[in-house]
Amino acid sequence: MAAFVSGCGFFGARADRDPVETPPAADIVEETVYQNRNRRAPTSTLADLFRSRGDAGELGAVNKYIWNAALETLDFLPVESVDPFTGVITTGFGTPPGGGQAYRATILVNDPALDARSLNLALMTRSGPASGATVRAVEDAILTRARQLRQQDSRL
Repeated sequence: MAAFVSGCGFFGARADRDPVETPPAADIVEETVYQNRNRRAPTSTLADLFRSRGDAGELGAVNKYIWNAALETLDFLPVESVDPFTGVITTGFGTPPGGGQAYRATILVNDPALDARSLNLALMTRSGPASGATVRAVEDAILTRARQLRQQDSRL
């Protein structure tokens, strides 16, 4: 409790200090609008057409092959939210074809490399976390499909 109160300036406060004056909120908003209005849009040139664009397998900051493979492999799960810029896919509960157990998944693709370290999978059942063997089997299926997608892409 003392650490919380000391952060508020209770201890060591002096009566001879002047209060901090802040500008009115309207002035801050007006200044921000003015700065944004005068910001120049990025321009491109003819030379930009010939610059290297990096790996075609990248989607934002994630690997597109792992991303698509995860969506294809877990297509029996209803997708609740996706964010390709942070690499998170969240699904609801669904039952795999021929299975009796319902699963829910949260997938994180956190690297543009086509690598097992780029994929993090959390698999839940209605009664708690899924077994480690099940999670590894699903991860292997996703990574295998990602490699297949990349091979298909390289043939074109």
